[in-house]
Amino acid sequence: MSKALLRYIRLSPTKARLIAREVQGMNAELAIASLEFMPNKAARIISKVIASAVANGGYEAENVVISSCRVDAGPVLRRFTPRARGRATPIRKPTSHILVEVTEKK
Repeated sequence: MSKALLRYIRLSPTKARLIAREVQGMNAELAIASLEFMPNKAARIISKVIASAVANGGYEAENVVISSCRVDAGPVLRRFTPRARGRATPIRKPTSHILVEVTEKK
């Protein structure tokens, strides 16, 4: 088993979890190929983390399965934008931590 962790990525965790749930339990090679054609920002990032987890273990992508793909919430960057009459409204810029674990097929 090998894993890869990407921290503080500027991506909403709720949007990234939608993609992470789809690839869980898939063959790594098939997951990377399917993520390549998804239009989401999260798909490109998760694809790179899967490739990194495969490389960390020294495996070939066709011989491993994604055992766990987890997206945790990171710190939220808080910014403010000016509004009418001297007020300001907050803008939340969420970050994520993506953890991918791969194991060899039996």
